[in-house]
Order: sequence, then structure tokens, then C-alpha cells
Amino acid sequence: MEGQPIGNAESIPQAPSGSSPPSFVALLKVHRELLVSKIRNTQCLIDNLINNEYFSNEDAEIAAQYPTQADKVRKILDLAQSKGEEVAEYCIYVLRQVADAYYDLHPWLEEIGFCPTEVICKKPVENTDPVSRYHQKLRDELGRDTKFISSYAQKEDMLLEETYSANIMELIDHKNEKLGSVNSLEDLLDDNIGLINGDGETVYVFGDAGIGKSMLLQKMQNLWSKGEFSVGAKFFFRFRCRMFSCFKQDEAVCLKDLLFKYNCFPDQDPEEVFYFILKFPHTVLFTFDGFDEIHSDFDLSSVPENCSPNESIHPLALLVGLLSGKLLKGSRKILTARTGTEIHKNIIRKKAYLRGFSRSNLKEYTKMFFKDEECRTLVSNQLEANPNLSSLCSVPLFCWIIFKCYDHFYSAFDSHDLPDCNVTLTDIFLLMTEVHLNRTQKTNLLKKNNRSQVETFRSKKETLFTLSKIAHVGMEKSLFIFDQEEITTSLCEQDLHLGFLRTVPRYGDCGDQSSYEFLHVTVQSFFTALFLVTHEKVGTKELLKFFAECSTQDTTLPTCFPLRWLKNNRPTAVDPFRNNEHFHFTNLFLCGLLSKARQKLLRHLVSPALIKKKRKVLLAFFFESMKSHLKGLTRARLKEYRQIQVMPNFVWMLRCIYETQSEKVGKVVAKGMRANYIKLTYCNAYSADCSAISFVMHHFQKRLALDLDNNNINDYGIKQLLPCFSRLAVLRVSVNQITDQGIRVLYDELSKYKIVTYLGLYNNQITDVGAKYVARLIEECPSLIYVKIGANKITTEGGKSLAYAIQKSKTMYEIGMWGNQVGDEGAKAFAEALKNHPTLTNISLAFNGITTEGGKSLAEAMKHNNTVNIFWLTKNEMDDEAAEIFAEMLKVNKKLGHLWLIQNQITAKGAKCLTDALQENTTIKEVCLNGNRISQEEAKAFENEKRIICF
Repeated sequence: MEGQPIGNAESIPQAPSGSSPPSFVALLKVHRELLVSKIRNTQCLIDNLINNEYFSNEDAEIAAQYPTQADKVRKILDLAQSKGEEVAEYCIYVLRQVADAYYDLHPWLEEIGFCPTEVICKKPVENTDPVSRYHQKLRDELGRDTKFISSYAQKEDMLLEETYSANIMELIDHKNEKLGSVNSLEDLLDDNIGLINGDGETVYVFGDAGIGKSMLLQKMQNLWSKGEFSVGAKFFFRFRCRMFSCFKQDEAVCLKDLLFKYNCFPDQDPEEVFYFILKFPHTVLFTFDGFDEIHSDFDLSSVPENCSPNESIHPLALLVGLLSGKLLKGSRKILTARTGTEIHKNIIRKKAYLRGFSRSNLKEYTKMFFKDEECRTLVSNQLEANPNLSSLCSVPLFCWIIFKCYDHFYSAFDSHDLPDCNVTLTDIFLLMTEVHLNRTQKTNLLKKNNRSQVETFRSKKETLFTLSKIAHVGMEKSLFIFDQEEITTSLCEQDLHLGFLRTVPRYGDCGDQSSYEFLHVTVQSFFTALFLVTHEKVGTKELLKFFAECSTQDTTLPTCFPLRWLKNNRPTAVDPFRNNEHFHFTNLFLCGLLSKARQKLLRHLVSPALIKKKRKVLLAFFFESMKSHLKGLTRARLKEYRQIQVMPNFVWMLRCIYETQSEKVGKVVAKGMRANYIKLTYCNAYSADCSAISFVMHHFQKRLALDLDNNNINDYGIKQLLPCFSRLAVLRVSVNQITDQGIRVLYDELSKYKIVTYLGLYNNQITDVGAKYVARLIEECPSLIYVKIGANKITTEGGKSLAYAIQKSKTMYEIGMWGNQVGDEGAKAFAEALKNHPTLTNISLAFNGITTEGGKSLAEAMKHNNTVNIFWLTKNEMDDEAAEIFAEMLKVNKKLGHLWLIQNQITAKGAKCLTDALQENTTIKEVCLNGNRISQEEAKAFENEKRIICF
């Protein structure tokens, strides 16, 4: 570190006592040309020689006058040799101690076995190396820039470390299947977990708008600045991807300028710093935030791939070169984008899915945000009473907005209640707008403000119109940064202080001028929708334009009026950086602003007749487009159900319908589905989306199957589904972050109606507490015959509860317990349940920590079972002794069709017992022993018995 002494005399090896001291002058002479070729930094050497009075200022001036670096080194060596052994030794000592600067000399120092004398070890060495100074400068700048939260608010004064709250992040594969959880930020760069492509160099972090991607990077940057992000990165360069949209078509920069000019410029010797970066790219970490926000007319195919760090080229081409590893191969990159952004698989090293706040995350965030205990209690109570509001709070941005609004009303207004039950996202953004508009209002210290929302909006009518026009102009071009002239000519200084806009650095050739952006892309979407609603000249085509922008292969648009024109208005060129979520939010807010509930407010901004006309056009769009969309969905005929598979875009449609709060539209959609099994898997549905799902699904008159596997609905989403429970016969909510509290809600509701047949709860956060609620449901609902509750956190106690419930049940058909930890005691309880069970057909106790003791109990029980067809016991700890008991069981049980003992501790001896047993059992179809302690050579002994599968 700059200015700090390096090394410790006690830790440095000394010259052996009694031996003749080496000649350091001779070393400098013999290896002169090596040193001349390898020493690139002369300043650090000269600084230390002067500080220790080995060189005079005149000596330094003599060395500095030489034009080339090599000649400077030669002169320094000459001077050092002329001053004797101690100075020559100190020169070598500096070369060893300042390892960053003289990295090329590490092998030489080892070769000569340099051991400084005690006198030299006591001499201080200061690192004035440009690389080390630049490293410290990067730390200092990142520390200053990331100390306060600045992602969502202008002039925010909350410390990052006091307000940042982590949310759920999972490492996934290319199929979006979970590989593990991110427990610390270092996990993102640890190849021991979640690696899916060793040749890729980019860690891809994605999630919905407002889910906390930018905040995550800010936290990472802040930790690195304090030396608390231990990933071996010496340099940390951060970029916001939207800056790349600001460069003109003909602009060109080289890699060095991109790093230094648009990040942090070295105070000394940039060439030396850049040379170090090129030589050691693994010491460099990049973060690129918001890949989806790049929108450019630049044609990447018009330039060749750039592999040269010195060539000037368009910044977008540099970005692609860095992400793909063509430039600075070996450096590490973290790239964020909104869900749905297409990233080439070949550049992705790891994928991380940011899910938002869990229930415990939200509690922690509430505690940090509201320091006043009374206020915190009021907020917590209101959230608990309003699951819709709680659901919105699972998205950190929306949570921040809600908390900011509450904080404002609590301190400035007589009333400080949060919105009531059916709150929509539009309600929240209207509330936020009201708070911002009231920022400039004069307050009375003795009397709190009681100005209504209508009065607030009416008083700032022109400001709202101006902001909405600016937002709309940008949204049409997918541009999120605005020129200073464009903003300052439209808005006065007072309006700029409202907080809707914030300044950002300007890139390209615009000099010192600042640029502006909305505080978040969703805010720009909101104001764009406000423009569409309030501007009198917006006709049908323009009103519905952004629905066309969102149309994808899974959205079939109708050909009838007023939508025929939409097909002709789709963009012809494919933008490789394009993501449509900002258009989706614009459509969502358009629906919310044109809902009946908003007309009372908006009639003070625009004529009621115009609102009525636009609402009519919007609802006509929904009626026609939903009919067409539903016709195009994939359908399947199941035994008891007519199934439709919807796509992620359908969830956005449901969100929009919910924002309209039109029961009429909801009924039309429910009727138009013509199915009673709704498959919404992998649709990126959040807890708040369950309000929209319920808004439509509660119109179903008959029993309904709802498959929400692999989404992110959590406990709040379960509460939002309450209107549907009286109709739900099938509910699949696997991989959804559901805890025991969500299971309690399921029990309370499903036990009322007793019609549920299938409950899918695989891979959630359920403990023994939740398992007991599921057990009670099995006991009380004879209709429930399928329960999948694997990969949770259930131990022996919860396993016993489930086993006892199954033992009592006369209808249970299948129980899936894969990936829990019921152990031998739990296995014994399941063994009792298996004995003479009248209906149980499929059972999985795979990966449950069951040893031979538990296995023997299960095998004995199966001697008394005539119903089980498939028994999975994969990945346990059973050995040959258990295999022998299972073999004895197979001689008796002639109903079992499939026995999986994969990945246990069975050897060829146990396999022989099972093979012999099959001579007396002609009905079983397979005994799977893959992954046991049986070699390929040993497996040849069982080749004649095709039902024994060893490999």
C-alpha cells in the first residue's frame, strides 16, 4: 500500500553465519542486461534510494534525464554499483519487496537465492509503484461512490452498510434448474459451486426489474473497496451498460481508454498500469450492470471481432470482446440483466437467479429501514394484514417505494395508513408520485400536511405532463439517458429537485455536460403510461403501440380491428441487446391508470370523455387479443383434465388484467381458457402475480388444477391464492421458496373444502413444523392421494408425522420424500405405514440418510405389502446386509415392480443375493444398483439377469 513500509525483518531469511557475504555489486554487473530488460518502473526504485539517503536529488536528476527506460535503468545500476555493496544490496531488496512493480524479476530473485543482511532488513521500503497506487485509488473511489445508497433516490443519505439487505439468489444451469444457493457474494466467483461452462468467462446474474441487481453490484463494489471481497481481484472496473447506448455510430476508443477514461484514471504511468493489466488479466474483475438497457443502432456484424487491446473500435464491440473473452482473456466478468434477456450460452460461466426478498429478508429490511420501533411495528402489522401489499414488498424496489411513502406520510401527514387490500402496482406508483410532488411543499412545524392526492396532482399538473412527455420520447426509442439541454429546457430547477430524475455522468464527446435519467426504468414506464392516458392527441395506434413491442412468438395477435395494424408495427431489425420488460411495465401502468378506480383522480388532469374512450379501446384490445392468445396455447387431454400450457408472456397479460380491476375481462379470460388444468411452470411468476392469477382463476365454476412449479411465489403468494382454494383439486407449487407459514395457510384452506387430490411441494423451505401440517391434511382429506414433499428440510420428527398420517390413510397413492433427512427412525415409521397398506403404490425415500438399520425395517415391512409398485431408495447408506433382507423380501413380495437401490454401499455380494432372489420372483421388472460399489468386471457376473441393472 502506498506510503506503508513493506516487509518484516524477522520474517526475512538472513545470510548464513560464518559464510563469506555475497557480492551484490557483482550480481548487478553479471545480470545487468536481464535487469535492464525487466525493470519497467524506475521511479519506485529512485524514491526509495532517495528516502534512505543512498541517492541524492542530483543522482535522481541524472538518471531521469535519459530518454529511454532502458538507459535510465543502466544509469541507476551504474550509480548503485559505484556507491558500494550496501546500496547494491538495497537495490535488490527493493526489487523483492515491491513485488507488484517488479513481478518479472520473481524467478531471478529465487534463482540467486537473495537473502538480505540484517542492516538492509531494517531499512524501510515504500511502494510508490504506479500499479499499487492505482489499485489504492480504485479502492478509494469505489469506497466513496458506493458508501451511500444511490440506486433509487436522489440525494439519498442512508449508508449502504446500514440499509442493504440480501435477498434470495440461486445458482442455476442453462435449463434454469437449481444447482445451489448463493450464501455469500464470493460464491458467484467460486468455481466449486454452480459452474456450468468452464470455457465461459462471464457470471450472468438476472432477475426482474427492481429485484436488486444494481444494489447487489454496489454491495460487491463496496466490500472490495474495504478489502472484504476476497476473490483475488486487484482491479475492479464497473460499467453501466446503458452508457454504451450513448456513444455515436462513428465513435471509437481503445481498451485502455475504456478502462481509464470511463472508470478511474491512473495518477502515474498509465502505460505501466495497462501493461500490468494485460499481463495479469486474472487480477481484473468487471461488473456490467443492465445488459438489457443497451439499445443501439450500431451493427455489430459490420466490424470484425476485436482481439487487440490497442485497437480503437466502437465501445460496443469492446464490450462484446470482453464478455466473450476475446479481450483480456482470463479476467472475470459479472453481467446483470432483466429476466428474459438472451445471452449466448458460450460466454456464460455461471448463472445466478435473483429472486427478491423472502419473508425473513423482508423482516430484516423492515428492521433496518425503520429505526423507530413504533413505526416499524405499525408497518409490520399492516403488511401482515395485507398479503397483497406484502407480495409487492418481495420485490426490493417496490418495497423501498412503499416504505419511503409510509415514512413520508408518517412524518408529514395526519394519516399514515398504507393502501387497503386490493392494492395494485399502479396504486403504489401513484403514491410514490404524490410523495415526490409534495417534496417542495412548505410544511408547518405545528400542523401536519393534509393535502389530498387529487389536490397534489392538480397543483403539479404541468410538471406531470412535462415528465410524461420526456419519458414517452425516451421509451419510444428505448433510451433511458437524456441530454442536459433536453431536460433543463423543459423543467425548472424546482421540478428537478422533486426526485423523479437524477444526474448521471455523460459519455462520448459531450464535454462536461451532465445527463439525466429517471430514478428507475419502471418510473419511466409509469410516466410513459401517464402520457398515453393524458395526452389528447394519442389515438388508438399509439395507445396500444407498446403491446406490439411486447409481442413474441407466444403471443398471437388477432387480425381484427383495432389490432390489425400492430402486426405491421413490429420492429423489423432484431436488436441483440433488446429486452421488452420496460414496455411490459408501460402496458401494465396503462391498464392501471385507465381502471375505473383511477378515474376520480385523472379527471382533474384530462377530460372524463377522453379517459372513457381510451378505456373502451383498451378493454376491446383485451377481449380480442386474449381470445386469440388462448386459441394458440398448447393443449393436452389428461385423464381427468383438459390442460393448457401458458408462457411467461401470459403472466404479463394476467398482471395487466389485474391492474384494470375489470371483473368482466377476468370472466372472459377464465371462460376462454376452455381448460381446467392451468400449467404456469417456469413463468417467472412472483408472489404479487398470484393476485392476478386469483383475479382470473376464481371465476372458474368447477374444480381446477393449478401448476405453479418453478416460480417464486413464496408464502405471500400462497395467501394471494385464497380466492381459488375452494376450487383447487390439484396444486403444484414446487421450487417456490415456501416455508412452514405458507404450509399453515395451505392446511387451513384446503382442509375446509377437502377436494384436493394432488399437492406438489418439492424443493421448498419446509421443516418438521410444516410437515406436521401436511400430515394433518393427509389425515383430514381422504381425497388427497398424491403428496410430493421432497428436497425440503424435514428430519426424523417430520418424517414420523407423515408416516403416521399415511398409515391412517386409506386412500394415499403416492408419497415423494426424496432429499430430506428422516434417517433410520423415520424409515422405521414408514415401514410401519407400509405394512398392509391398502392403496400406497409409489414411495420415495431416496437421499434420506437411511442406513442398513432403517433399510432392514423397510425390507421386512415390504414382505407384508401388496400394493407398492415403485420403491425409490436411491442415494442412501445401505450395505450388503440390507441387500440380503431385500432379497428375502423379493422372494415373498410379488407385487413390487421397480426397486431402486442406486448409489448405496452395496457390493457384488449383495447384488448376488438380489440376483438369486429373482429366480423366485418373475414379476419384478427391475432392481437398479447403479452407482454402488460394484466394478464393471464384477457386474459381468449378472449380465444374464437383465432385471439387475448395475451400470
